[in-house]
Amino acid sequence: MRRPFQSPPKPHQHGPLALVLLLLLPIVQRPSAPVPPAATPHVVQSAAPYGITPERRALLNTIRFAEGTWIGGSQEGYQVLYGGDRFNDLSRHPDIVVRRRYASAAAGAYQFLPTTWDQAASELQLRDFRPASQDQAALHLVHERGALQRFDRHGLTAEVLARLAPEWASLPTLDGVSHYGQPVKDRSELQRFYQRELERLRRLASA
Repeated sequence: MRRPFQSPPKPHQHGPLALVLLLLLPIVQRPSAPVPPAATPHVVQSAAPYGITPERRALLNTIRFAEGTWIGGSQEGYQVLYGGDRFNDLSRHPDIVVRRRYASAAAGAYQFLPTTWDQAASELQLRDFRPASQDQAALHLVHERGALQRFDRHGLTAEVLARLAPEWASLPTLDGVSHYGQPVKDRSELQRFYQRELERLRRLASA
């Protein structure tokens, strides 16, 4: 039996009070996608601050020659105490006082005093006393003496050696003597050694 047709109910009309109540209801939002944690920045170890060209390597070798740590260019020169004895631990400056003609705790290829090393190592953030760290610290001392730029432009001149004389007692002042009254290498001998080393290193670089 068919139901009698009924007209659809009229939509319910909301009064002002109902609208206010609707507005007060909490708005339900879809949960937002989780925000990924910020990526941890990749820490890149900075490259050695002082690049080592054949010229700079020849300068470093010349300082070693003057300081008595050249030893035929062997790595053993980086393990020399003042007076010629050796040390083995390259994790840090050995800080061993040796008494010969003088008393000194100088060590390494460039005969760093502990205080000098500590300052350079702190400024360059060097973590050990290995050869590469010693090379960087030595170039830093050359730079601090105002000699690195002059050397890069003009080579191993008498003025460059004189600027380095207060850092390394074996290098001559403009007067040809040690800044500290100690035994000193002859300027012409140092310049000849430097030139030989530079030629050798350039040959190796071009081979």
